[in-house]
Amino acid sequence: MRIIPPLSAALLIATPAVAREAPSPRHLRDTVEKLVSFGTRHSLSSATDPRRGIGAARSWVASEFAALSKQCGGCITVERLSRRFTGTRAPDGVVIEDVLGIQKGSDPNRFVIVGGHIDSRVTDVMNTTADAPGANDDGSGVALVMEAARILSKEKFAANIVYVAFSGEEQGLWGATLLAQTAKARGWQVDAMLNNDIVGNSIGQGGVKAADHVRVFSEGIRSSENLAEQIERRAIGGEDDGPSRALAKAVHSIADGLPGGFAAAIERRPDRFGRSGDHEPFLREGYPAVRFTVAAENWDRQHQDLRTENGRVYGDTIEGMDFDYLAKVTAINVATLARLATAPAAPASATIAGALGRDTTVTWPAVPGARGYRVHWRAADRPDWTDTRDVAGATSTVLKDVPVDDHFVGVSAIGADGAESLVTFAGRATAR
Repeated sequence: MRIIPPLSAALLIATPAVAREAPSPRHLRDTVEKLVSFGTRHSLSSATDPRRGIGAARSWVASEFAALSKQCGGCITVERLSRRFTGTRAPDGVVIEDVLGIQKGSDPNRFVIVGGHIDSRVTDVMNTTADAPGANDDGSGVALVMEAARILSKEKFAANIVYVAFSGEEQGLWGATLLAQTAKARGWQVDAMLNNDIVGNSIGQGGVKAADHVRVFSEGIRSSENLAEQIERRAIGGEDDGPSRALAKAVHSIADGLPGGFAAAIERRPDRFGRSGDHEPFLREGYPAVRFTVAAENWDRQHQDLRTENGRVYGDTIEGMDFDYLAKVTAINVATLARLATAPAAPASATIAGALGRDTTVTWPAVPGARGYRVHWRAADRPDWTDTRDVAGATSTVLKDVPVDDHFVGVSAIGADGAESLVTFAGRATAR
């Protein structure tokens, strides 16, 4: 083990930013209008009607991915993943189909995923025939996914990017369950999953305006951890630094670096109180995943029959959306996908030692493709990293006068172009 000085200036200077196109409010609106035009996208609506129902909507999304692939020389593979599910909201069973556009990266094993659910509903979740526009819930998320694919398909990345329109969210997160389980069965290394659900309005219930930020929900202690692992995380103080919380913190930092002053607020719970979304099946499989949702929801425009009562408008129609707001949320997703798909994977683990001393020794395994590493630390009463040290040519370092009892430590991997992975929280070395 040896102490490594900071990386050279040459290593710390990232490649100049790509002249990346900004998300287009017009494109986003056009996509939502097209999705609304299918009448209903209920998961149990027609899968074969060419103009109305979820089948027509899914086919249109697949055709759009195919068109993008043609423009980028075949960089996107279109896949329609399906399985039959049965449950209380589909007692006779239904074939749930996800539409995937997989942008090939140079590393065949690493993946980052961005998704939104294509299905919609009205007040009665079993009503498969009534008009259910689903403009914001979740036409906004699908439009974001497709806009991200349009922009990022013009670039090349190390990791594969999966753009997905889920079905069956309203029936029980079935489409997300299908993809999460498929990813696990295929042995994908999923570095991050970004779920976008209700991301297109800036006016909430009662006229509350919240146009300056989006909420990002994440778990702390991992739902995939067993009891012993949870006890260990509590013992090392890592409740606020699990992989999904690290992802949320990265999103927050990335948003802060974008022009316009539009923030990503970290919500320290897996989802809104007592509710759930398509990121949760990925959490159960152990993958880092977060949910983006507007700062102020309008519940009159969610899961409602189209109607007006006493001058009050109900229903998830396009009139309730703000496409400039949606473009800003899209920009954060695009920047996050680009960074994580460019960077190496996060270190698989990291450990610290230094009990009964003033110094902390940090150790981590090598990461393929990493040109260096960044050690982060903070005092134990701080929520965010305050100090860093860059390390090259080694997988350990000593933090002088940083007592292990009073500090939290994490390690990220840095690519040749300066792109940084998620931070891996450092715990105790496993006894041998």
